[in-house]
Amino acid sequence: MSSPYLSYIEEKMRTKRFRESTIRSYRQWIKRFILFNHKKHPSDLHNHEVEQFLSHLANQRNLAPQSQAVALNALVFLYNEVVNKPLSLQLDFRHSKRQAKLPVVLTRQEVTALIDALSPPHELMAQLMYGSGLRKTEMLRLRIKDIDFDYFGIEVWDAKGGKHRRVTLAKSLVTAIQKQITVAYQYYQSDKLKNEYAGVYLPYALAKKYPAAPHDFAWHYLFPSHSLSKDPNDGCIRRHHLDPSGIQKALKAARTKTHIGKPITCHTLRHSFATHLLQRGTDIRTIQAQLGHSDIRTTQIYTHVLNMGADGVASPLDMV
Repeated sequence: MSSPYLSYIEEKMRTKRFRESTIRSYRQWIKRFILFNHKKHPSDLHNHEVEQFLSHLANQRNLAPQSQAVALNALVFLYNEVVNKPLSLQLDFRHSKRQAKLPVVLTRQEVTALIDALSPPHELMAQLMYGSGLRKTEMLRLRIKDIDFDYFGIEVWDAKGGKHRRVTLAKSLVTAIQKQITVAYQYYQSDKLKNEYAGVYLPYALAKKYPAAPHDFAWHYLFPSHSLSKDPNDGCIRRHHLDPSGIQKALKAARTKTHIGKPITCHTLRHSFATHLLQRGTDIRTIQAQLGHSDIRTTQIYTHVLNMGADGVASPLDMV
């Protein structure tokens, strides 16, 4: 049975126009915090209990720094917006120091084999993630208007950290994308005939600024869902983008089919994009801009990948 309190927190986040992925993540962390404290109500807990929970995540759970940071953000929201008892700005807890793993990178041959083992639309999805360095969510949220065929670019809006950027579009994908646009247009034509169809989802500020945009094809998703659904924000009937689990399952099946002996996720294609650009001599600042990294040190991890293999230090065994 769903917790009324957690459901209330969900609704609170929706009124503030949080993304569904953020809502799910924050709800999970708040639930774990409550369970950690033996189901005590958050209003009976505060700084000390939050510090203990965050330290537990670092000491006993050995969580990555990013995961611990998300947990902290969830609890800051809880106490700021729900409990109305803001946490101290000087929380004293053990920060996670777990070393970040080096990214898994495929060879060019492995990328080709993997993509060849996929079927539409997953084939095009993988090509966009590898060819443009897109995150999974960035690829799924692409709208028709974001594709620039004239200058071979893709506009990425409201990405991680709320940032916007422009990335390259592989010229070889133009025909495949145009075919996918035709598929999306067929859905659009069908949906227009339904009285209950309220148009595509737009963030609140955009929907207010462009009231006609939800019914404009240019704003519709490049990869539309196969079925209409109810928008949890306002209850309207809309067609969202495809579920993320589809491409994840497709990549897993393709990995099995091609017998690639490396763990593969959607992010592996993004890692491979960056590493292969470095191998070709692309400037690291250019790669940073393409990936949308705020800190150059995040991009520099790909230089470590190159330096650990045949592209870096030669083995002394090969010098004998």
